[in-house]
Amino acid sequence: MGELMVIRHGQTEWSLSGRYAGRTDVPLTGAGEDAARALASRLARRRPAHVFSSPLSRALRTAELAGLTGVVPDPDLLEWDYGGYEGLTAEQIRAARPGWDLWRDGVVPGGAGRPGERLAQVAARTDAVLDRIRPLLDDGDVAVVAHGHLARVLAVRWLGLDASASGLLGHPHPGTLGFLSVEDGQPCVSAWNVP
Repeated sequence: MGELMVIRHGQTEWSLSGRYAGRTDVPLTGAGEDAARALASRLARRRPAHVFSSPLSRALRTAELAGLTGVVPDPDLLEWDYGGYEGLTAEQIRAARPGWDLWRDGVVPGGAGRPGERLAQVAARTDAVLDRIRPLLDDGDVAVVAHGHLARVLAVRWLGLDASASGLLGHPHPGTLGFLSVEDGQPCVSAWNVP
């Protein structure tokens, strides 16, 4: 059985400044492209049997620069729809909502095309991804290229935990890898936030 390799896209201007970039298609910075290229040698040794990516350009470009081929865009790998918090930083949100926590309090609806998502909706999307991927692990490693918060939800759902436990995992840095596997019949996180 292969491992599920979770790749966070490379750095963008918004990830650099801490702005929530859910569905806004923000391109990679030069440093983000360099980090994606740096993943190529590590991923070449693994040669995933299947590769899925968020359809946003920052994820697809990361996959391309990392040398991944046969990438299948999957809308269930889109980042959380942050609704009215799109483009804001956590500090800006907390200035208006003291004590706000994404995992506990969620988001507020935004304008047209940005209704926002509840954590349960994000978890349902990651569950659908995992349902499709689990049988493919018999072929070898499977790679997904996605986003920070989505990756955390995917990992805790892999472990069979409630999505609210996502806050217990460190936020994956742009251009890093995580490895989800099974040991002694139990799902586990083999590595997280690997440059």
